[in-house]
Amino acid sequence: MKVVIVGGVAGGMSAATRLRRLDEEAEIVVFERGAHVSFANCGLPYYAGGVIEDREALLLQTPESLAARFRLDVRVRTEVVAVDPAAGTVTVRELRTGDETVESYDSLVLSPGASPIVPDIEGVGRALVLRDVEDVDRLVGALDADARTAVIVGAGFIGVELAENLRHRGLEVTVVELADQVLAPLDPEMASPVADELRGNGVRLELGTQVTGIGADTVTLADGRLVPADIVVMAIGVRPETALAVGAGIEVGPRGGIVVDASMRTSAAGVYAVGDAVEKTDALTGGAGLVPLANPANRQGRLVADVIAGRPVRARPVVGTAIVGVFSLMVAAVGWNEKRLRAAGRGYRAIHTHPQSHAGYYPGAQGMSLKLLVDPDTDAILGAQGVGGDGVDKRIDVIATAMVGGLTAADLADLELAYAPQFGSAKDPVNMLGYVADNLRTGTTATVQWHELPALAEAGAVLVDVRTPAEFALGSIPGAVNIELDQLRSRAAELPEGQLIAVCQVGQRGHTATQLLRQLGRSVRNLDGGYRTWRAGQVRVDQFA
Repeated sequence: MKVVIVGGVAGGMSAATRLRRLDEEAEIVVFERGAHVSFANCGLPYYAGGVIEDREALLLQTPESLAARFRLDVRVRTEVVAVDPAAGTVTVRELRTGDETVESYDSLVLSPGASPIVPDIEGVGRALVLRDVEDVDRLVGALDADARTAVIVGAGFIGVELAENLRHRGLEVTVVELADQVLAPLDPEMASPVADELRGNGVRLELGTQVTGIGADTVTLADGRLVPADIVVMAIGVRPETALAVGAGIEVGPRGGIVVDASMRTSAAGVYAVGDAVEKTDALTGGAGLVPLANPANRQGRLVADVIAGRPVRARPVVGTAIVGVFSLMVAAVGWNEKRLRAAGRGYRAIHTHPQSHAGYYPGAQGMSLKLLVDPDTDAILGAQGVGGDGVDKRIDVIATAMVGGLTAADLADLELAYAPQFGSAKDPVNMLGYVADNLRTGTTATVQWHELPALAEAGAVLVDVRTPAEFALGSIPGAVNIELDQLRSRAAELPEGQLIAVCQVGQRGHTATQLLRQLGRSVRNLDGGYRTWRAGQVRVDQFA
């Protein structure tokens, strides 16, 4: 059996090495048009910033090491330019010489990945991208040429990673983003602290605008302003590389990726596809989606090797778990966000909490903000977001695992998670999300969201802020009445008739106030996530108008 794999890195090399472990006799040939077949592309921004000092640390395997250990025939700087599924052949061009040859296959695996999006604007030829080792070499070369200023176009994961790393190197950094927030997978009230963190570390943010031209040492924004830019990096996003598939008549889906079934088979017999180039099945809807992340690519590479080796497998839908570091913050997300749910017309409940990373009495606890999105009918977990210090990663990972395992939001309360005061809390933040979800599911309490307050206030609802007078003096929601929680029982008669909304700092005391007032016969709901969530949401109060 001869297997040809087009493209290395996560998907292609996972397929090649797994297949060798399963079949010692197979002939396995890998074609990679770049100079490196196995490298840590997620580490590229950190090498550019000098955090990873040794370039060789990025190079995980070489053609020689792969030949020695796995008996793989790996050919770099060799591009597959055409696929003929009927003949079972690929046309291969040796990039150093331009010579072309035809190679046969019994099974073909396409793993071409995705390419950076580069807009067609004046001067864009000066812009850099960051996809592979050669790209980062060009970037580091430009940095070493006495660069002082940089403009990064795009505030997604790569954009904010680059912003941090170029600041680490001492550059003045501006991030330009067409959307009016950073990190699109987050909802606005969760993205707000990330923007604050970037600005607090000297990154200039230009949100809600775009670069319309690139000059010799500046970029031009949509309003005509010039921004200094010794270096310009395009980090707008990526699109699947499907030219080979299209040329071979292989089906491409509505999202622009190669269509594959649960065994990674394309529409052409004997041809498979994996990684960023393929459409994945969304776990929430069963529809097609693009998820250009390393974990699904590695998993699909392993799966396709099992299929070729004759093992029964089936790809699972994806939930899209992702994380990025932004200076002192961890920022993580899984599943759908509130913006996407609203756009799709899907019902949901939102839950915000602001726990600490571990027991508050143990030194070093760091705060975080968590958001859970829940189906109001089934209690299924639809998505989650986390922003904060230590511990955000493991909470999102637990929620992602719960989603894959089919646990409901209320089931989170029953998870037995590792606890010691330096690692967590007896009631872990994930458990607390479950408690809140269960209270909402059973009708024990009712909440309102930060973006619902203007309409509720206009309808006559009264906000009752149950924080201390000192907390209230530091900042409050306009129109709120301040009655401290510990005095609320004795002063409840002072409250006007009608709908009440309890407000505290993060929602916990507001929940206690809500339960108290309900038992006194009042109509009351708690402001989910409290004043802290409301304040973070004010940068985009129109998002949900």
